[in-house]
Amino acid sequence: MVPEAGEDEPLLHGGDLGAARRLFPGAPEPFIDLSTGINPNPYPLPRLDRGLFARLPERDTVAAVAAAAARAYGAASAAHVVVAPGTQILLPLVAGLVQPGHAAILAPTYPEFARAAALAGHRVKAACDIGECTDVSLVIVANPNNPDGRVLPRATLLALARELRRRGGLLVIDEAFMDVGPPGASLAGELSSGNVVVLRSFGKFFGLAGIRLGFALAAPVLTARLGVTLGPWAASGPALEIGAKALTDTAWIARMRERLAAQSRRLDATVTDAGLTVIGGTSLFRLVHAPAATALFHHLGRSGVFVRAFPGNANWLRFGLPAHAPHWRRLEKALASFRSMSRRRA
Repeated sequence: MVPEAGEDEPLLHGGDLGAARRLFPGAPEPFIDLSTGINPNPYPLPRLDRGLFARLPERDTVAAVAAAAARAYGAASAAHVVVAPGTQILLPLVAGLVQPGHAAILAPTYPEFARAAALAGHRVKAACDIGECTDVSLVIVANPNNPDGRVLPRATLLALARELRRRGGLLVIDEAFMDVGPPGASLAGELSSGNVVVLRSFGKFFGLAGIRLGFALAAPVLTARLGVTLGPWAASGPALEIGAKALTDTAWIARMRERLAAQSRRLDATVTDAGLTVIGGTSLFRLVHAPAATALFHHLGRSGVFVRAFPGNANWLRFGLPAHAPHWRRLEKALASFRSMSRRRA
């Protein structure tokens, strides 16, 4: 999934319902978007002071969110946290923390990693195994991985960080889905080496991707450099207000993890009943193997259900979680009709 497009060319991503409607113009509405790993059960928005939209974010508010993120993610202090308008903007900035050289992206994974490294001046290779990542100056790993949910052990990542440090290299770990990852798997508390950067996404787990809020966790010497590059007021006042409340709502977080686990089990049963094979994922998305994946993708699209296809792997589809009962029924009906058609053709 290292992109073949040029650095300035747009990459295909989930969540583009405009593209889905152009591809399937006769599909029933509303279109059901299962093409992302965003929680369909969003955190309830608090009442916001209208003044938040009329003034610049205050430094104390940024500091409060950084402190809340440090506690929630396990970093030593707020000095180890940089607040940003989502993690996407951080990718090329973090890749630029080391001099341009060779970068390895543990693949298959999120395609923006490779482009971000290239934008920072690195020569990029896709690595199929962590053992192929020892002769470079930058390694980017998603943990848990998107799209297959692979989780690398902490010991493996720490050993890689030590090897990179001997050459002045940097390890970047995108933990966008670690909120639903295995307990104790995060490296957010292992930043003292000075060459590890952990990225955490707020919008995916809390289901509020539109407010654009994310964090880089690293040693203070690195967070200071990133903070200078981002400049003041990187995140909006409303995003900071919502983030501070949500990150400290431990009861909601615990309930949501349980709810997502139950929903992902239901999704596994749904796609398995349709004759598909679940081969990975997290409780926010499931990766499915289907020999007729391309035909199924188009059948679902014509039914108003948009899932994630992979041009580099014609047998893969990724399913996000339906939001509520009508969405579940439409998905189940579309899968059942596809299986019925497949049996008649056989």
